[in-house]
Amino acid sequence: MMHPIKKAVFPVAGLGTRFLPATKAMPKEMLTVVDKPLIQIVVEEAREAGIEHLIFVTGRNKSVIEDHFDKQYELESTLRKRGKSIQLEILEQDLPAAGQTSFTRQQEPLGLGHAIWCARNLVGNQPFAVLLPDMIMKAQPGCLAQMVDVYNQRGGGNVIAVEETAWDQVHRYGVVAPRDWQDNHFSIAAMVEKPTRENAPSNLIISGRYILQPEIFAEIEKQKPGAGGEIQITDAMINLMQSQDFHGLKFHGKTYDCGDKLGFLAANVAFALEREDLGAAFRQVLQDVISSHNGFLSWDASAELNTILRDLKGDQKPGGIKAAS
Repeated sequence: MMHPIKKAVFPVAGLGTRFLPATKAMPKEMLTVVDKPLIQIVVEEAREAGIEHLIFVTGRNKSVIEDHFDKQYELESTLRKRGKSIQLEILEQDLPAAGQTSFTRQQEPLGLGHAIWCARNLVGNQPFAVLLPDMIMKAQPGCLAQMVDVYNQRGGGNVIAVEETAWDQVHRYGVVAPRDWQDNHFSIAAMVEKPTRENAPSNLIISGRYILQPEIFAEIEKQKPGAGGEIQITDAMINLMQSQDFHGLKFHGKTYDCGDKLGFLAANVAFALEREDLGAAFRQVLQDVISSHNGFLSWDASAELNTILRDLKGDQKPGGIKAAS
């Protein structure tokens, strides 16, 4: 019997060392894309997909995440007294219903597989989703909603979101071997963790969204720590493939790796440009900054940020002018 996906796990115990000193006292998941924390963005993605129970696997110094998804009586009272109805409405619509959130601890940083395993008692014997909060998917409908559609079409099983990467980058990721394509989804014939370019079965990489069956917990328990003393979820999935189907979805959308500084900056640019209240003004500011650096070719940015900037250069939308070349 195929069960609906109503629970989602958010591993948020990481230390965020790549963003020090910003993350010395603040969780990396609370870093903002424009004015919305990363964790809020992925929670909204989950709720759009029909998730009803939000499970956060936290660590020390992460209590602010729990506070973020709770009522703030003093703030709400002040907004109400000052007639700030729009801001109050934003807070209220972001707030999960009573009993919708659960929090558990990962006492040691033992990897993604171990973090997911820490949620086993809250998940129970049901299929569930996993969303990595530093991987922000810009998609409509959201990435997880697309995955749930594939889950339903394929009659259950396990579903993994994938995307293409450059062949010289496959050694950095878990890579899947596709077969039996149907539109943009397929059956997974094999998975390889960080293969060499020569041994990679494809350039389709696992990109931070999963739908998993509860049997994954037993497979995680069998795993021995690998490199860095971490328990990898990919190894557990490879073992589960011996008895269960895995499907891949090459989702429609764009991923921003906000665990990386350039990916984080690119996400802020991309999301800000689409804001009705900020887009036009930010476009002009960005064009001025680029012009002051002698145009696009002198901008030292990642490939994904360069893509955004090249699109901006040719943009003819109202309120925008071509950037200096």
